[in-house]
Amino acid sequence: MTDINKESINLLNDLIETSKDGQKGFETSAEDIKNPAIKQFFQTRASDCASAVAELQTEVRALGGDPETSSSVGGTLHRAWVDLKSLVTGKSDEAILNEVERGEDVALKAYKDARQKAVEKSLPANVTGLIDRQLQGAQANHDKVKALRDQVRAANH
Repeated sequence: MTDINKESINLLNDLIETSKDGQKGFETSAEDIKNPAIKQFFQTRASDCASAVAELQTEVRALGGDPETSSSVGGTLHRAWVDLKSLVTGKSDEAILNEVERGEDVALKAYKDARQKAVEKSLPANVTGLIDRQLQGAQANHDKVKALRDQVRAANH
């Protein structure tokens, strides 16, 4: 296996962990959110994250690697912290959206960092293109969550 393939596989496996974290975060948040429209949005985003994971895993296999199958330790810790905080705050929609936005900040940074590394290391166009497409999705998720949070915050104050 070439060094470029190894670099690509490592980078994509990191994004698999990030996307699995997102999927679990959206699933957990969908369970707790009260607003039905936001609940549906979270369920759709969880499904989109699962699709992103599958796409990344397929590419890792195509490169000759073993795709990551679990979420990150950081994501697991983040979810535990969200659960603890939710107990304290009573799981208001605003509090949940604040935490989801924080999770999306992390995901967006991970995708931007991966994009930069892919360019710096001159990874293949198929890898860079996949990262670009998923980066656009991560940016759209982040922006939508922020807008929803702002709406709920305005309605509550």
